Amino acid sequence: MVTLKVNSLAKSYASEQVFRDLSFQFSSGVIGIAGHNGSGKSTLLRCISGLTLPSSGTVLWNVDNSEYSNKTVSQALGYAAPYVQLYEELTALENLKFIRDLRSSQPCESLSVVVEIYGISGFADSLFGELSSGQQQRVKLAASVIHRPRILCLDEPGTNLDEAGYEIIKKMIQSCREDAGLVLLASNQMRELDLCDDVLNVAESK
Repeated sequence: MVTLKVNSLAKSYASEQVFRDLSFQFSSGVIGIAGHNGSGKSTLLRCISGLTLPSSGTVLWNVDNSEYSNKTVSQALGYAAPYVQLYEELTALENLKFIRDLRSSQPCESLSVVVEIYGISGFADSLFGELSSGQQQRVKLAASVIHRPRILCLDEPGTNLDEAGYEIIKKMIQSCREDAGLVLLASNQMRELDLCDDVLNVAESK
């Protein structure tokens, strides 16, 4: 079981208020973070995951009775977003191996299985920097789950993906759901938000 508790969270940049006084609690399942472009979806996801410090408020995680803050949750978390870059000078497979080795203290998925599930086998030995945007997105998604995270943060996961890629997203979400994990999915695409059990609209916190 994974539980996320957010209390009075706010984020500002200089004089710009991105969101304020956000409080909510979710347990295992799939949670959508909705809002128009520029509403703060990505910023909220980064604050929740510990990639960005909030201006105020707290983020607390409980994963199978272990407590984490947003500063220490990275070991249990996978993150995929168009702005998260991998190493262009490494092949797709080398990137996955590198990330797997970084997570060596945790159980990891078989590389061959991940390559097959995420449709990477046809370009596994190609340099990441030479891949198409859709191929790169598949590798990023695979990299986010190589360590079997209980928490999965997906920011606009369908970016540059075709229908086959969208089916991959559905499968990775279902896999995390079956493991009693928590998926946070930031998107303004209805077909992605339709995969969620509940949806939080960031624009309403302005």
